[in-house]
Amino acid sequence: MLIVEDEPEMAEAIRDGLRLEAIAADIAGDGHTALELLSLHTYDIAVLDRDIPGPSGDEVAASIVASGSGMPILMLTAADRLNDKASGFELGADDYLTKPFHLQELVLRLRALDRRRVHNRPPVWEIAGLRLDPFRREVYRDGRYVALTRKQFAVLEVLVAAEGGVISAEELLARAWDQNADPFTNAVRITVSTLRKRLGEPWLIATVPGVGYRIGTEDD
Repeated sequence: MLIVEDEPEMAEAIRDGLRLEAIAADIAGDGHTALELLSLHTYDIAVLDRDIPGPSGDEVAASIVASGSGMPILMLTAADRLNDKASGFELGADDYLTKPFHLQELVLRLRALDRRRVHNRPPVWEIAGLRLDPFRREVYRDGRYVALTRKQFAVLEVLVAAEGGVISAEELLARAWDQNADPFTNAVRITVSTLRKRLGEPWLIATVPGVGYRIGTEDD
């Protein structure tokens, strides 16, 4: 899991305590590091301090929710007023623990979130010889594992979920990128092109001229 906490001693104490419970964790001391780690790795749960340097814990939480990963979020903060908790839950937090706290309570809450996460696993998609597992973040083409970047996986997941329906470049940009994406960027075209090559021939992503993209061969 990812621990986002700007107090080094507390972050390390949490990480060391979780290790004793056989729970692996990375640490981010600020919002920028947290967002970078989230772009590079897939975590099961995020533990967020709301008051951190750089993008706040709230902004990190919003980014996780916007990604559509379904990653549970536990907010860890000194703010214990009811309205503070309410605003945290409105942002997408799944649980809330105020400081100071007992490590064992944190562990119990994390295990509860993990059980809920497993029970709510998204379905595995299979279409045209492609197998996409959103939970494991794995893709197979005719039994062959295909390594994808985070963005390539996000684009493919949107296309696969459409089950052959056409998705416009604008919709892909809105669903696989963030709200600050430049609407005039060619990122969608470039990502689809590299994704095609990763998946191999025969090309599995068809272009519908003037409309968008869909899963299927060009001559379907």
